[in-house]
Amino acid sequence: MTGSGPVVECVPNFSEGRDARRVEAIVSAMRVPGVRLLDWSMNAEHNRTVVTIAGDPAAVLESAVRGAGKAAELIDLTRHQGDHPRIGAADVIPFVPISGVKLEQCVMLARQAGQEIWQRFGIPVYFYEAAAARPDRANLDDVRRGQFEGLRDQVRKEAARRPDLGGPGLHPTAGASAVGARKFLIEYNVSFDSSDVAMVRAIAREMRTSSGGLKGIKATGSLAHGRAQLALNIPDFHATPVSQVFQTVARLALRHKAEPLETQVIGLLPEAACERESEWMRLLVGFDPLTKILEKRLETPLGWPGEK
Repeated sequence: MTGSGPVVECVPNFSEGRDARRVEAIVSAMRVPGVRLLDWSMNAEHNRTVVTIAGDPAAVLESAVRGAGKAAELIDLTRHQGDHPRIGAADVIPFVPISGVKLEQCVMLARQAGQEIWQRFGIPVYFYEAAAARPDRANLDDVRRGQFEGLRDQVRKEAARRPDLGGPGLHPTAGASAVGARKFLIEYNVSFDSSDVAMVRAIAREMRTSSGGLKGIKATGSLAHGRAQLALNIPDFHATPVSQVFQTVARLALRHKAEPLETQVIGLLPEAACERESEWMRLLVGFDPLTKILEKRLETPLGWPGEK
């Protein structure tokens, strides 16, 4: 499945989800020998694209850095609007251990990638999660507080908000990149039979760890395709299985006389996270095990845009 060498995953998030040509150019720039393209998905409401690559650690590092450089060329955050928080054209770049690699090694990859992004492109870098250089930057939400516009002003006035590398000011159009190392993260969306955004935002507040909800869970509520949608990040599916998350969401929704209509996984899902007979998997839309399960996609990766 993964060959004889170590395999690292990287999941760069780019602040463009509406212009397919720009996104294809960014993904194409990431083509490096030894790197497999596993998934890429555009979200117009969020104006954001999530790309998943995996392979040899050094090659994956180079691929991610090239993607950040191309994003800086093509994305102007002063003209960017979208529902998702962001501070950079290449907004977040997390490295994830898959096989033959430990989290500590991904921390080193993140630090090296940050150095390259700053040195090559003049884009300041913040380190987060396991790669955080400061305790107050482990949480990505704290790093992105104020988003590009707010952070751009704050770094000039507050030393505590300045980047870990580069700066003190942000790149004028590409902002800054948050580069990190973490365990496998599941991005999971739940859509409801309702268009009540206040309702789904209330559920999101109750779900979050910060509000006394499930451990490690991050949640936001918005309107997507005319339906109220809950977007959840599950950072440790061993500790908090997706079925537990779904059951909690369904229970909270009942208070608002709503119920989940369909669910969606953004990116890939490890085999170990699959609960085949569960309600949450029954409600999944657009889920093909051959293309959405990590281990299977590693065996049969996608072709790069423009590849013959």
